[in-house]
Amino acid sequence: MSNIRILFRLAMVFALSVTTLSAQVLYNFGKNAGDPLNPQAPGVIAQGLDGNLYSTTPSGGSNTCGGQTCGTVFKMALNGTLTVLYSFDGRHGASPASGLTLGTDGNFYGTTAGGGASSLGTVFKITSNGQLTVLYSFTGLSDGSYPQAPPIQGADGNWYGTVYQGGSGLFGTIYTITSSGFTTLYAFDGSHGAYPSAPLLLGADGNLWGTTTAGGNGHGTIFKITTSGVLTVLHKFDRGDTPNIVQASDGNFYGTILHTNVGDGSIYKMTPTGVYSTLHNFSGADGISPLGLMQATDGNLYGVTEQGGTANLGTVWRMSLGGSFTSLFSFTSGTGSSPQVVPLQHTKGILYGEASAGGKFNGGTFLDGSIGLKPFAGLLPTTGAAGSSVGILGQGLGQATGVSFNGTAATFSLVSDTFMTATVPAGATTGAVTVTTPTGTLTSNKQFIVLP
Repeated sequence: MSNIRILFRLAMVFALSVTTLSAQVLYNFGKNAGDPLNPQAPGVIAQGLDGNLYSTTPSGGSNTCGGQTCGTVFKMALNGTLTVLYSFDGRHGASPASGLTLGTDGNFYGTTAGGGASSLGTVFKITSNGQLTVLYSFTGLSDGSYPQAPPIQGADGNWYGTVYQGGSGLFGTIYTITSSGFTTLYAFDGSHGAYPSAPLLLGADGNLWGTTTAGGNGHGTIFKITTSGVLTVLHKFDRGDTPNIVQASDGNFYGTILHTNVGDGSIYKMTPTGVYSTLHNFSGADGISPLGLMQATDGNLYGVTEQGGTANLGTVWRMSLGGSFTSLFSFTSGTGSSPQVVPLQHTKGILYGEASAGGKFNGGTFLDGSIGLKPFAGLLPTTGAAGSSVGILGQGLGQATGVSFNGTAATFSLVSDTFMTATVPAGATTGAVTVTTPTGTLTSNKQFIVLP
């Protein structure tokens, strides 16, 4: 055991000693006619069942809306080959800044901030080969208008999302889409928040968590809401603009504020009961205006800032849950500028991200970066009862020989080298899912919560 502890400590020391990010440009947006252009926040990047990456841009494509290009859905292969899957035309939506969420059905879900039947935005579904279906067109009445973020899938299988403006209070709404159709779940009234622009988060408690960019004390809120529409405000900001939050492996919530009393933004921590603390204040050299974060498999938080760094074009940073901060990468004119999209960790262990401007054609860039993290297994979904089916994303899955849920063996079915399914076994308990392959064992990046 002493040798194992020593090796573990050495591994942790090595992980914390990596102070730079090895990043390269996979693709310069604008290289070809009809390319995606200028990815913006939240711009969520999703990994598909085929191992490729999928997202949206609010401009670019082959169609124009009001004199500007309408935006795209695109696929990025890991070798840098880009495919435009869909060019919006206004009628089916326009200006999709949301990015995409992968559903348990293998399709992707997103929103457009404009276009649709009333030109006030849409919710859509799109397949990996580009077949798009408009699920809902906003009217600007009680349903709201101009959604910014993609919907997420709840533990019940339904879809939940935020709408930036409109609703009965005119401050935005939260909606759900079920097999029965669209329902407005909650209308913000200002005192409980206003103008939500970030994706919702499915918490370990089964509730939905999120932020607003205004309201409360005037500068936004952190809230949770049940799937039946009961909303609770956990924190009211006294300064700032709040992108996405995450629930980390310690059960606490972490997020960023673009602007604070210090001026350049901050990273915060909040317990599930609403106890709030600031972990890091940006100073300019380490970044300005942080735009959300994610937790990687090393347990650390990673994110980007829109400005700051050595060239004042933005940075990539890392922070431990204990608050130890490291600036990993500063954007240059060659790698792009003004990154607004939170990085994604692919199941290969590599980080992928985007810059909204700069690059060879000033349309932004798509980048990958290695920090030495190992491959892992992704879960779809992360909750379920015994007997339910769970999708598993990864690499080398076509030759998998075993799957277990927190140590309990499960039956499984091989689909491809990047996707398989498994059945939650009777007696399984909440914990990590492991997949045994000829080249080693893959461990899930999130715990699987066994219901009830």
